[in-house]
Amino acid sequence: MDEIKTLSKEFSLKPEHVENIIALLDGGSTVPFIARYRKEMTGSVDDQVLRALSDRLEYLRNLAKRKEEILSSVREQGKLTPELESALSSAATLAAAEDLYRPYKPKRRTRATIAKERGLGPLAERILAEKNISLSEAARAFVDPEKGVNTPEEALAGARDVIAESISDDAEARRVLREDAHRSALVRVKAAKEEDSVYRLYYDFSEAWRTLPSHRILAINRGEKEGFLKVSADADALRAKAYLKTRFAPGAGERADFLAAASEDAYDRLIAPSLERELRQELTDRASAQAISVFASNLRQLLMVPPIKGKTVLAIDPGMRTGCKIAVVDPTGKLLKTAVFYPTPPYNKTAESEALLFKLLRDYHVDAIACGNGTASKESEIFLANALKKYGDPNLGYMMVSEAGASVYSASKLAAAEFPDFDVSLRSAVSIARRMQDPLAELVKIDPRSIGVGQYQHDLPSAELARALDGVVEDCVNAVGVDVNTASKELLAHISGLNAASAAAIVKYRDENGPFPSRAALKKVPRMGEKTFEQAAGFLRVPGGKELLDNTGVHPESYAGCRALLSLLGADVKSETGRLALPLLLKTYGEEKAAKGAGLGVPTLRDVVKELLKPGRDLRDELPPPMLRRDVMDLSDLAPGMKIMGTVRNVTDFGAFVDIGVHQDGLVHVSECADRFVRHPSEVLKVGDVKEFRVISVDVAKKRIGLSLKSERKPS
Repeated sequence: MDEIKTLSKEFSLKPEHVENIIALLDGGSTVPFIARYRKEMTGSVDDQVLRALSDRLEYLRNLAKRKEEILSSVREQGKLTPELESALSSAATLAAAEDLYRPYKPKRRTRATIAKERGLGPLAERILAEKNISLSEAARAFVDPEKGVNTPEEALAGARDVIAESISDDAEARRVLREDAHRSALVRVKAAKEEDSVYRLYYDFSEAWRTLPSHRILAINRGEKEGFLKVSADADALRAKAYLKTRFAPGAGERADFLAAASEDAYDRLIAPSLERELRQELTDRASAQAISVFASNLRQLLMVPPIKGKTVLAIDPGMRTGCKIAVVDPTGKLLKTAVFYPTPPYNKTAESEALLFKLLRDYHVDAIACGNGTASKESEIFLANALKKYGDPNLGYMMVSEAGASVYSASKLAAAEFPDFDVSLRSAVSIARRMQDPLAELVKIDPRSIGVGQYQHDLPSAELARALDGVVEDCVNAVGVDVNTASKELLAHISGLNAASAAAIVKYRDENGPFPSRAALKKVPRMGEKTFEQAAGFLRVPGGKELLDNTGVHPESYAGCRALLSLLGADVKSETGRLALPLLLKTYGEEKAAKGAGLGVPTLRDVVKELLKPGRDLRDELPPPMLRRDVMDLSDLAPGMKIMGTVRNVTDFGAFVDIGVHQDGLVHVSECADRFVRHPSEVLKVGDVKEFRVISVDVAKKRIGLSLKSERKPS
């Protein structure tokens, strides 16, 4: 198949692996399942490559379908030639296929169609075919007042319109001009109105089409949409017209001049506007794809921030007039207590608020504090830092938690069902606490587009953005796995093979029958057929059951092979000492020999051993833990040269925003990310990273902080 050959080349994969991936996808297997449990069939490609391949496969299939539609249409017109059929077969893009179809595509009424209705098509054909034609003599034969052609000049004008459209429809000319435009086009931006705006940087701006970065493209598009900017994308018109003249009007004389005029008209009236639309659309598509990629990468990092396990958390949802809402949750996320205090303006009840805070900290043995970063967060953080100094527990710290999307959750049916008697602020406080405890488990309850770790997200194509972000959530949830006896139905719904209905069925069965004693018991749940169980079982954990493997990422289909492996090695994994000896036993026995003897592939064997070493492991635990603070600074406390710890909040094309403990995030521009050249900040920084940054600039009036990761250069 052509698609297998194409995908194999583009993704540098063996054809048999591509064929297997396609068969698995077509058979209903999910990306997480294929990535984790079908490594022998795929060459161990990861989930991101699988998703990219799946998207490309869909494009190729849509291209093939469109080619068939074009062939059918041209065939019905009786105009299909072997040359056209061959060219269509070779077309590698939708644009190339549409260029070939352009001459045969039903058109709205144009100047050329009007000329043809007046009988001037044959005149155009004669001019194109006969090199020594006398234009005036040929045109006289087509004068027909009844058809609206009153003079030879009118006949020639109509013929020129027909020729101009045929030049515009020439697929090869379109290809050449498009490629030249990609190399030479400039995007020019001017002010559409005199008033000042956030778009003033673009009031007199130009940059090469091929180098314009995505964040500028999206900013320009938004400025144009809001009426502040006028935008054009101009190719090199002189070079384009010279090419068309050489191709369609060679030589000299009356006929050559006529054809040159037709080619110039074709470019100015038909090709250039069409090319500009294409260039603008390609710019937007390119920028959108990049922005979606950045958003997805940031979301992946945010969801994989390590949880704070076994901690009772007190959360504060800051507020002014309505006060600060408090929620205390136990280590499992269960709500223990809610309250409201008023330490911020206009009330400033500091002493009363401290007394209530201290009582809650003592009564519920609080281990950590989460404070939302929304309205009044600065005032709340100052109060909190001062209160903790008085409280005197050196082990108790707080963390500023992003409230992005919390209001969406608080107003949702899900939150209303869980806390029907609470207002939205109290629900937000609970969500803030749970975000600190386990970001992944809590954030899956919210539309990922509301989490706020992207750029220009409201300008992006919603379907593509939702698809990409949903894929990230699915990959993260399945990479971590979930405890089937405690996971919410919202979390379970993202497990491979499950959906909202089957997740709800699992929770209902669990509520009615008690905790699942094993993975096998899941087969008793309605909607849990063999295919669903196959796709889901490996990602569902059953801690504390009789079967140790049920609390690992080992798939039930590999249980027999796992036991055979342990038997071959003489290994005992019931104790930690026995588990730690496993790698040495495997090395002594021989990996390939052991895999063959156990009936496992080598990649699967490696995964099995990794899981046996740490049953119930959470891969997020291997990442640096979140940073808790005990003090707060003001913007005026900062000075260039100061070194300060910070947590990366968001990564964009031009830099990364970092929480350094003041109300305003600092910016690490891409040029300050490393001593070496960095093409994109994501090469160095990820959401959730905790690093030491150097302050390089502070603008108190504009509330701007410049940070750097570059080595400090001492003056020579």
